[in-house]
Amino acid sequence: MISAGDFKKGVTIDIDGVVWAIVDFQHVKPGKGAAFVRTKLKNAVTGSVLEKTFNPTEKFPKAHIDTKEMEYLYSDGDLYYFMDGETFEQLPLAKEQCEHALMYISENMSATIKFYKGVAFSVDPPNFVVLEVTETDPGFKGDTATAGNKQAVLETGAKVMVPLFINQGDKIRVDTRIGEYMERA
Repeated sequence: MISAGDFKKGVTIDIDGVVWAIVDFQHVKPGKGAAFVRTKLKNAVTGSVLEKTFNPTEKFPKAHIDTKEMEYLYSDGDLYYFMDGETFEQLPLAKEQCEHALMYISENMSATIKFYKGVAFSVDPPNFVVLEVTETDPGFKGDTATAGNKQAVLETGAKVMVPLFINQGDKIRVDTRIGEYMERA
């Protein structure tokens, strides 16, 4: 159990069976009245954000979230299969659970899967991935002198802005946390 007075960023708590991650918190001691803790919470499953205040003495059970590196194998309709590299067990996940990660991972790439009470609820791609540009407008001679950008479609279907000198078939490194081009690979 953790009291609201001991909240820290990144701590996960269980409120009425729902897992919330503490994004931000502030201890408030008004001149008149009792102290309280103002928090910004993020639902670990759905991603929705909630602002809530707590009495510093309120206690909540800590939610233990397990993570595991798994390899993306293939999709079969609406199910996407990931394999545990140690036990070789396959885990089917619905599109809603791994939609963001699928923009940046292709078959045989690894991803981090989060579990709560043994049930998978989220898939995170690696922070940086190398993907091939499958579609973009051609670059013209002299375009590299300006700081212009153009849109490119990657092999996974993700769209990112790239410099004008990037051409179709080039491999680029993408930061999946912000969805931006980093460098040519």
